[in-house]
This record gives sequence, structure tokens and C-alpha cells, in this order.
Amino acid sequence: MTAYVVPLLLCAFALYGISQKVPVFDAFMEGAGENAKVILRVLPSLVGLMTAVGMFKASGALDLLQAGLAPVASLLQIPREIIPLALLRPISGSGAMVIFQDVLQSFGPDSYIGRVASVLMGSTETTFYTLAVYYGVTHVKKTRHTLPSALSADLAGFVCSALLVRLFFGAAG
Repeated sequence: MTAYVVPLLLCAFALYGISQKVPVFDAFMEGAGENAKVILRVLPSLVGLMTAVGMFKASGALDLLQAGLAPVASLLQIPREIIPLALLRPISGSGAMVIFQDVLQSFGPDSYIGRVASVLMGSTETTFYTLAVYYGVTHVKKTRHTLPSALSADLAGFVCSALLVRLFFGAAG
């Protein structure tokens, strides 16, 4: 039954539009054209962001940051293996997903590290990607407090992921 939900919704929208005397196909084509324009406006920001992420990983900066942040992570009781995920999650969803999958394969989804990684992925956002897309589309140049606020929320998600996993599932081990 669930396989028919999307086709039924599309038919319902089309029938509703027809009943309201809306030229459904023309409206669809107009919307598709507007979306193509949005994609073209956002594309340069996305290419720049993806290039920066690739350079960040290839340069070894991720490894240096992981080594430098290990004492802070230890103090906050965040597993060292999660640091690359926490660093890449605000920048790249696909890069974070690769690291996340590696964590789950290496430690298992029911391990402490796997659970922390899972909670972290669900409670944080690809902040820089989201800002690039939304502010790129709306042509906003002055983001004011958006980036510090979003990164603060990500930091809270990082710290709370380890804390809540320990609280609900017990100590690491």
C-alpha cells in the first residue's frame, strides 16, 4: 500500500488543480523552470564548499585537528574516534556519512562509539552546507549571528551525544 502513496498524492494534486481551473502542466513547467534557476544560483557555492572539504581532508588538516582536539574530547568524554565525524559533520554531509559508516563497520552500531556516532549524526546539521545553500539562494550577504549560533548548536549536539548515550545506555565499554 505504501508504494502507492506518492502516485496517489500526485494524482490528488493534479485533480485538485484541474478542479480549481489551474493549468496544471503549465504550473508544473513554471515551477520546474524556477527550480532550475535556483540550482544555477546555488551551484557555485556548492562547488566551492565541496572543493574546500576535499582540500581539508587531503591536506592532512583533519588528522592534525583530531590529534589536537583529543585532550579536549577526553575531558568531555567524547570518544577519540568520533572527532573526525564531529569535525566534518558541519562541513560535509557526504564526508561525515563516509566516516560514520566507517565507525559503524569498525566498532558496530551497538557499541558505545557506534551509538555516540549515531546520536551525533541525528542531532547535528551540515551547517556550512545549509548556510551556503539558503543564503546563496536568498542572496543574503551578512549572516550576522547565524554561523556562531549554528556552530554552538552543533557543539551542544557533539557533547550531548556522548553524555546522553552514557546516560541511557551506560558507561563506555
